[in-house]
Amino acid sequence: MKVPNLVILDEKNKVLHQVSKEVTFPVSKDIQKLCQDMLTYLKLSQNEKIAEENNLRAGMGLALVQLGILKRIFVIAYEHEDKTFEEHIIINPKIISQSEELIYVGEGEGCLSVNREVEGIVPRCARITVEYYDFEGNKKQVRVREDIAIAFQHEIDHLNGILFTDKIDKKNPYKDANKMREI
Repeated sequence: MKVPNLVILDEKNKVLHQVSKEVTFPVSKDIQKLCQDMLTYLKLSQNEKIAEENNLRAGMGLALVQLGILKRIFVIAYEHEDKTFEEHIIINPKIISQSEELIYVGEGEGCLSVNREVEGIVPRCARITVEYYDFEGNKKQVRVREDIAIAFQHEIDHLNGILFTDKIDKKNPYKDANKMREI
């Protein structure tokens, strides 16, 4: 499998702080192919050998805005222990319910648009239910938890022009860590 040639915007690009527009249906074949390329890129980036050979940083999610396209679409490729992937293509997402329990990534969140180490934690809901659409415009719903819930919230933030670094308390990067569960 060949690594798709995606140009991922850096955090300094102002486009990343713009709100993405709702998608109209049906979704164009070009955007559908781009979503498949994004999933391929993410899966390959999680393979250590391929990532090293192609100078890729591992990623689990990618939003179209990170490619400079202001449409409310993101993809997730989550690798399970058995090396199989759980894939999601999410269009026009809305969080319709969320847990009260908050979690955070112990080693810190990362982002393919943020090419540096970032200290601090980002509070996220442990479980969320998201309403979204598929390429044909059919309404769907998914309940996600833990790592995948964090990825969904991270990508939805992208669609709203928010980077994870915007959510870290600048004065106290580990604020309220004792009130959340580390994963």
